[in-house]
Amino acid sequence: MSEISTDTTNSVTPGKKVILAFSGGLDTSFLVPYLMEKGYSVYTATVNTGGFSADEMATIAQKSKDLGAYGHTAIDAVSELYNDFVVKIIQANYLRGGVYPACVGPERIIAAKKIAELALQMGISVVAHGSTGAGNDQVRFDLALRATMESVEILAPIRDEGFTRAQEVEYLKTKGVTIPQKNLDYSINVGVLGTTIGGKETKTPLGLVPDEIYPNVATIASAPEVGEEIVIGFEKGIAVSVNGVAMDDLELIDAVKIVAQKHGVGRGAHLGTTILGIKGRIVFEAAALRVLIEAHKELEKSVLTSKQIFWKDHLGVVWGDSVHEGLYFDPVVADIEAMILSSQKTVTGEVIVRLQKGNIIVVGSKSAYSLMDSAFASYGEENSFWNGRDAQGFSKIYGLEGIIAHKKHQL
Repeated sequence: MSEISTDTTNSVTPGKKVILAFSGGLDTSFLVPYLMEKGYSVYTATVNTGGFSADEMATIAQKSKDLGAYGHTAIDAVSELYNDFVVKIIQANYLRGGVYPACVGPERIIAAKKIAELALQMGISVVAHGSTGAGNDQVRFDLALRATMESVEILAPIRDEGFTRAQEVEYLKTKGVTIPQKNLDYSINVGVLGTTIGGKETKTPLGLVPDEIYPNVATIASAPEVGEEIVIGFEKGIAVSVNGVAMDDLELIDAVKIVAQKHGVGRGAHLGTTILGIKGRIVFEAAALRVLIEAHKELEKSVLTSKQIFWKDHLGVVWGDSVHEGLYFDPVVADIEAMILSSQKTVTGEVIVRLQKGNIIVVGSKSAYSLMDSAFASYGEENSFWNGRDAQGFSKIYGLEGIIAHKKHQL
């Protein structure tokens, strides 16, 4: 664990200690004074998974202090999130519902793990989070905390006691805390994987949030008319370079993100079934991840066999859905990861991608491991493995069982 800072300057009367997963938003701001009134000594912890700048982390720490928390810890988990999840999401080509790169689930798992580690270090067995009873985060937090702590008492008062956002706002007003209107209308989660937005328009299956709510990606109208090509290099399924320049993990994410966002790439909307079995909808920005997944998928088409692609695509969905739904600690997740990792041995090469007016256009790929090799055969032209008589016989035999069945079914 990389602890940036710990502040224990407030001197409230110690009660039963609780660590609160703290973002500084409405729900977690509400919980600091609320839990204190219930007799708890509240220690806040913010796990940065790429969504907060240094200034924002400092503001969150100050907010915790102003609300009366007994102590605050800031934890940097960006590299861990990248290594444990971002790389694997790209290698699995995972898109929830075919569109959404599952930005939030992995962040919640990492956050819960880091807070559990901190709780064990501090000898605290009570952990609180600000999840509601309607969303997925409550399940992710609860499962991760129970998996990583031998004994834990989980407090989720907003869920368990049914507080509404309006009630939270009124309560905080009595404490002299005012929440900006934007924070009331929308729930915005920013991380290294992307940004998810919920509220107002996403409560129905129709409509998108206003352009000004999206923090980074340009609108299609404002994006340049002329597109831009970038070359992404991979080694064993891991993105390692952009336009021939070797980059480390987060530097590469930022480099792709800057170009993609400028060209209006990365916005999307996802409607699907939540962990609790109801339909839910969000809009999101995930510029870098969408580009990297498309590039990686194209390279795999060239270097993997059809059976590898079939089973990897199937199991990649199982892996991604398990992570998204908080089931990361089921051993099957590690089993699938082993298969995916094995499949990446030859996923080395470069992919050229054109970004233009919100579109990701794959121009092509090159790899020493490409199975599309004109030295052996060219589709629709000639090959060195068979002649016309061989092809005639194959065409006569291939699919014979289905032809016989079709004719029998006409009787």
